[in-house]
Amino acid sequence: MALPRSLVLVGLSLLVAIFTALPLGVFQTVRRNKPSDYVFTGLAFTFYALPDFVLGVVLLLLFEDHYHVFTPISQSESPWQIAANWRQITLPVLTLSATSVAAFSRYARSSMMDAISEDYVRTAVSKGAGQLRVLFRHAFRNALIPIITLIGLSLPAIAGGAVITEVVFNYPGMGLLAVQGADNNDVQLVVGTTIVATVLTVIGSLLADVLYAVVDPRIRYGRH
Repeated sequence: MALPRSLVLVGLSLLVAIFTALPLGVFQTVRRNKPSDYVFTGLAFTFYALPDFVLGVVLLLLFEDHYHVFTPISQSESPWQIAANWRQITLPVLTLSATSVAAFSRYARSSMMDAISEDYVRTAVSKGAGQLRVLFRHAFRNALIPIITLIGLSLPAIAGGAVITEVVFNYPGMGLLAVQGADNNDVQLVVGTTIVATVLTVIGSLLADVLYAVVDPRIRYGRH
């Protein structure tokens, strides 16, 4: 059950990071060089530099031990029960996704800034297209390609962060299992969890490549 629990944690964290960072990057593009843009830029750099274990411990002490808003992770529940219980899964997901949100939002802003400076965007504006149409139909779709590349390349880092997050919150996933195996000198367990994590990372990178064709119809794999 350790593998499905880790997949739930990593999957939810990745979804939170994507659906938070992309709108934030678009917002910063619209508000570029404004006070709100500088504020979010400062927050992004702060969370990107903040280690996962520091953020996790702060959230744990503040919202679980002090205010009792969230509850400890149950070691006996299934992955789906943990995912459905927001009081258990919220803090680990926020901890693991914080760095990704910071990185993805900065990259989304940069990609959007490059996209809106292209000729086809200026042509759309000169033809009278509205701002939302230009941003989402023309610029955003083309800006997604380098962002997908970043997401695929970030999967190893996210998987590595999951190990730290699982240890901090005593989350019963593969990361915690690997650390317990290392403490008990169980070489086979450590090697096995490492191999599984490597395979999943490769699969994630392949899926990112496939998504290129979905985002950009001009990209096709196979025959030339």
